[in-house]
Amino acid sequence: MPLSTLNTQQRQAATAAYGQNLIIASAGTGKTSTIVARIAHLLHSGIKPEELLLLTFTNKAAAEMIERISRYFDTSITNKIESGTFHAVSYRLLKKAGHKIVLKQPKELKLVLKSIHEKRNFSHIDAPAAPYSASHLYDLYSLFQNKAGDGYFADWVAEQNPDHEAYRDIYEHIFEEFAELKKRFGYVDFNDLLINFREYLKESPVHFQEILVDEYQDTNRLQGSLIEAFSSESLFCVGDYDQSIYAFNGADITIIGSFEEKYPNSTVYTLTKNYRSSQAILSLANRVISKNERLYPKELEVTKEGNFPAPKLMVFDELFSQYEAIAQKVKYSTTPNEDIAIIFRNNSSADGIEANLRELGIACKRKGGTSFFETKEVKAILDMFTIMINPKDMMSFIHIFEYARGVGGVFAKDLFDALYKVGDGSIIEGILKPKDKKNPYKTNVINHQLGLFDDFYEEQNMAKFKKHGYPDRFLKNPILKHSKINNDLMAYLFDFYTYIHDNKHLNSPRHIIKNIRNSALFERIATTLATKRATQKDGSVHEGIKEEALINIKRKAELLEHLSKAYKDKYRFINALTLGGNELSEGEGINLLSIHASKGLEFKEVYIVDLMDGRFPNRKLMSKNGVEDGINEERRLFYVAVTRAKEILYLSYASYDKIKKIDYIPSPFLEEAGMVQTKVEALSEALKE
Repeated sequence: MPLSTLNTQQRQAATAAYGQNLIIASAGTGKTSTIVARIAHLLHSGIKPEELLLLTFTNKAAAEMIERISRYFDTSITNKIESGTFHAVSYRLLKKAGHKIVLKQPKELKLVLKSIHEKRNFSHIDAPAAPYSASHLYDLYSLFQNKAGDGYFADWVAEQNPDHEAYRDIYEHIFEEFAELKKRFGYVDFNDLLINFREYLKESPVHFQEILVDEYQDTNRLQGSLIEAFSSESLFCVGDYDQSIYAFNGADITIIGSFEEKYPNSTVYTLTKNYRSSQAILSLANRVISKNERLYPKELEVTKEGNFPAPKLMVFDELFSQYEAIAQKVKYSTTPNEDIAIIFRNNSSADGIEANLRELGIACKRKGGTSFFETKEVKAILDMFTIMINPKDMMSFIHIFEYARGVGGVFAKDLFDALYKVGDGSIIEGILKPKDKKNPYKTNVINHQLGLFDDFYEEQNMAKFKKHGYPDRFLKNPILKHSKINNDLMAYLFDFYTYIHDNKHLNSPRHIIKNIRNSALFERIATTLATKRATQKDGSVHEGIKEEALINIKRKAELLEHLSKAYKDKYRFINALTLGGNELSEGEGINLLSIHASKGLEFKEVYIVDLMDGRFPNRKLMSKNGVEDGINEERRLFYVAVTRAKEILYLSYASYDKIKKIDYIPSPFLEEAGMVQTKVEALSEALKE
């Protein structure tokens, strides 16, 4: 059983008495084994599986833990354990309670917010700073929900940046309209999901005998309030303050730091035996992280035996030569590709490494930059898929029509509203069989107070379109009478009409994706994307690049069709991609990872690149959190990166960037690690000479 494989510290934690328990589990100390053993212990103690809640930060982590528990208990038992991310658990329990949820990704809702933001007039306001864009306002609002949550958003923005005090009322009105629009269509984003579930728990408490929380150091205020909203006798939180690296997303290190104050009768357990890294690697990591304040005392012990090389520093004269040399070193490494990781702080670092690896014919999989599921072509396919199963989905419609020439977010919304009206609440009916033949476009109003400006509706004669051979059943649709609909948009609308007509009765996810790939509508979208990617600085289109871009777009579509084979139900398919798509990956080879993406992973051989002051630590990002908090966060990032390595660790930096013509000095973390001389030491050595 799981307990028999644990060391003394892990066993004490896993068998802790009911109550509030905090387990400080540093890198490589076996936190997952401890959580699995804890759940097994509770089940053996008579706790029913459905009375346990396991909260993790990825669905993959939850699935792996449940799989490990299933080695000791029948799946009929382990499948009853409620487990997953905060969002996945909230989604399931709300759906179980009968709530209708249309979950939308942030990028989708940003477009909705943009359509509202564009109607506001800021020109009459005299302020020291330009107003925030819709995208930035959305990100700020998300941060507000995660970090503060109480009070008014506009007040919080003005407090954070007094230069925006003059925009307070407009910002507040924008988000009032945004909230009304989301409510109208039932849209929720990930934060809304947690907030709605928290409010539901106040009225209808959900009881669990024990709540287990993985990566507790990464919780933000919103997630913390959700944990408190549950009804539970026991709390088992596992985390490491030295690995708290999500401040940019609202993660609050004081939540784990104040655990004993919040729960005076709590017990804190510390796991100190490291099973991952060599003595030299762990010593280097500890030398650096010890510069941060110690929230809980701990002294890690190395259990790994053997003779391993000491961490090595590689210094290069120029930035690009660094990337080239690392690619060459990887090529001749005897370590299997899947056990090598190149870890970066900035995306630009990854671009240089990836280019050199590809040039040498070395396969790599990149995680931490733009993922497969975030590419525009994949998003477009999923929007086309979504519109077939939810004909009330305004956001998917707008996203599809952003590829139509001359159609912005505001006019796309007007088209959606018109189809919604003539289709009696369904845009599928609206495009195929409009029930209302009257003018679907309302006369727009100018609101001078808020600065809302729209074009007035003007009807056009449809005779000019008949020569193009469109069928009468399509031409009779009243939404086509808007004067803004020109020949290009007419063709785009007809391709949309044809796509809807050909797919409205399909249920198989694979068949729907296949038909999307072969549709004229997706061909238009793919051509638009490929042309944009192949457009040179002088405005000309490079046909070779365009052709290659089209091939890559179609390859992604083929991969998406391959993924859909595992699903029989179209609703399960789209929900799986919406909730967990960013955790899926493709490809094999060298692991090219951002530090955040590397967290929780381990590799025999690790390279940490671009360790120059300004790049790592990233001074620009540091300034957002304040100098002291910022350097502490960057130091924790360095600690996480180093502790991914089991046996071989390379650190590297370059002293010059020939493109930007910038000289660099080593990262202060290299000084703290004892890998380079401090200025005082260097001066002392120079005086001796």
